[in-house]
Amino acid sequence: MSFLLGGYAPVPHSIKYIVSIQTPERQHFCGGSLINKYWVITAAHCDKGINNMMIVAGDYSLTIYEGTEQEIMPQLLIPHPDYNSATNNNDIMLIKLRAPVYLNSYISITLLPRQGDTIPEGRVCRVSGWGYTSFIGGQIPSTLRTVTVPIVSTEKCNSSDSFDGSITENMLCAGYSLGGKDACEGDSGGPLVCEGRVYGVVSWGKGCAEAQYPGVYTAVSRYRRWIDNTIFNYFSKCKDD
Repeated sequence: MSFLLGGYAPVPHSIKYIVSIQTPERQHFCGGSLINKYWVITAAHCDKGINNMMIVAGDYSLTIYEGTEQEIMPQLLIPHPDYNSATNNNDIMLIKLRAPVYLNSYISITLLPRQGDTIPEGRVCRVSGWGYTSFIGGQIPSTLRTVTVPIVSTEKCNSSDSFDGSITENMLCAGYSLGGKDACEGDSGGPLVCEGRVYGVVSWGKGCAEAQYPGVYTAVSRYRRWIDNTIFNYFSKCKDD
């Protein structure tokens, strides 16, 4: 899944932690979040191979060069070792950048939830991205878009008239029962921010913004320990080498 339905264009550069993951030819295909100067969090299914990806921070318009962009190649892709493309479980990946992002008034890092933290049902969160704005005949918008969606309980998301048991403990659902607002094609890997922290990574869904089928996100709080350990172990290894 990946596109933003029912959203609007935020104030330019007000969502400073989001990055656009693009092909070397500057074609956007996924989103991500900058969690420190060297690391980006995104979805494991966004892995196109290290030579086919470029990270762009400070972007707002995909079609206009604004002078705020920083383009950095990835040095390392670390999808979760238990990622399952058939079930979408553990759909999370860390990207180590070859060079640090320069933090400024257009680019900043985001906060992560603590291990095991949960967000209550009904809490309104924000998802952002450059994904399609229409499921049928959709196209990538020229500028970043954002939309607010409420958290849906796993029990409701797993009911027989919704995802019928496909939602694992590592997933988070958010959306409206009547549909109309959702992430979609092109938003994959992007942030679902609740209370100022990235609690979700855009992962999958049934179509986009369909009634009874909220968007499904990787629950970041299930992976905080893995994220911290992965980054720590990488720097420890580099120090030893």
